[in-house]
Amino acid sequence: MSSSRRRIPAPHCCRRLIFAMYKPSIVTQYLEEIVRNLAIVLTLCVAGVCMASPANSVYNFTLKSIDGQPVSLSSYHGKVLLLVNVASKCGYTPQYAGLESLYEKYKDRGLIIVGIPANNFAGQEPGTNAEIKTFCRNKYNVSFPMMSKVSVLGEDKTPLYVFLTDKSVNPQIGGDIKWNFTKFLFDRNGKPVARFEPAVTPDSPQVTAAVESALKQ
Repeated sequence: MSSSRRRIPAPHCCRRLIFAMYKPSIVTQYLEEIVRNLAIVLTLCVAGVCMASPANSVYNFTLKSIDGQPVSLSSYHGKVLLLVNVASKCGYTPQYAGLESLYEKYKDRGLIIVGIPANNFAGQEPGTNAEIKTFCRNKYNVSFPMMSKVSVLGEDKTPLYVFLTDKSVNPQIGGDIKWNFTKFLFDRNGKPVARFEPAVTPDSPQVTAAVESALKQ
């Protein structure tokens, strides 16, 4: 007695492939379709990762110089970096002199100080970038890099200061800026070292010790 075997149909994708084997042009089209679909999936995945990944380094940010030219903070990689939000009509404005002295003392060993003007506190930086530059040069002989005026507080806070003050990203230095001349110190690899509040002067033992320690690394 003969037995009959039930033939199980091949899945749809397999049938397409078997059929395509007898027509090379269809094989090519089928493979191209697979490649296109994989490319789309890969692109969407990469885009999703980029959108979901917050900036995790001070080097990810670009500011404009006091003259309006883009300055990537990544250009300071390998330097000890001190970021300071500054103002021309503040009770702490004389700290410009201390900042310049600190810069002159340690710049040859790798210290960079970046002044970032902001008008967030009592309107104490009302001038234009050109006026700020002239004031700093004539009054305090500032030679360290100065950036264009930005906001460091509130809804229009510049992205760099969103990053600096985010406690979930920077628990060591995070928290809203309280006033002009708040100082953020980073080591040669962009790792945050310390935050100094406005009343802590550039020539204080705390700042000097932290700078010297970072320069030794």
